[in-house]
Amino acid sequence: MLTPTDFFDLDGYEHQSLFHDSRVAYVWDALKLLGEYLDQIIVPQIQGQVMEGAHLLGDQIFIGPGSVVEPGAVVKSPTYIGANTQVRQGAYVRGNVLVGDDCVVGHTTEVKSAILLDGAHAAHFAYVGDSILGRNVNLGAGTKLANVKLSRAAVTVKVAGQTYDTGLRKLGAILGDRVQIGCNAVLNPGTLVGPGCLVYALASLRGYYPANTMIKRPSEHP
Repeated sequence: MLTPTDFFDLDGYEHQSLFHDSRVAYVWDALKLLGEYLDQIIVPQIQGQVMEGAHLLGDQIFIGPGSVVEPGAVVKSPTYIGANTQVRQGAYVRGNVLVGDDCVVGHTTEVKSAILLDGAHAAHFAYVGDSILGRNVNLGAGTKLANVKLSRAAVTVKVAGQTYDTGLRKLGAILGDRVQIGCNAVLNPGTLVGPGCLVYALASLRGYYPANTMIKRPSEHP
């Protein structure tokens, strides 16, 4: 229920070894290994286009073929960006980030310590902190994936009456493949959303949602 393959189709995914690591018992464990994985795979190289006025900070950055970093965007090391991905004007990629192929990191979107699988779009005014977006996920404009509890305590996840201590003080959302999030939704720390879920605009999510759930209004604490 809480393994990477419960959320993502990893067949053919270039970075599936990160999720298949024996230390990844639960899907959020992949975030704990992200820095180590980036150190292994990044050979600094710009195969795509970095337009004049974009800023690359640090020497551990890879940008794949066909990808474009637009003017005003900031990309910090370490970051790996796959092929045919757009990093649009004003985007802020803060490092410890793995972005797949055919993704969008949009205007004034901030991403840190996060994984975007192929086809994931965070196109407008989003915050993606310590989170994983599955294949073909789309975040509506203004979506916020909050990653720190107000108490600053470690993030826990409650599923089917059982509470899991993630061991992470910062954990945003895990969004399975094809999840669609409406505009200005807020996902509270440690929110897990199964594949194929639809989330209406302005919703506030907390806890675990099984695959193919339609979430129409702010949730109560599970």
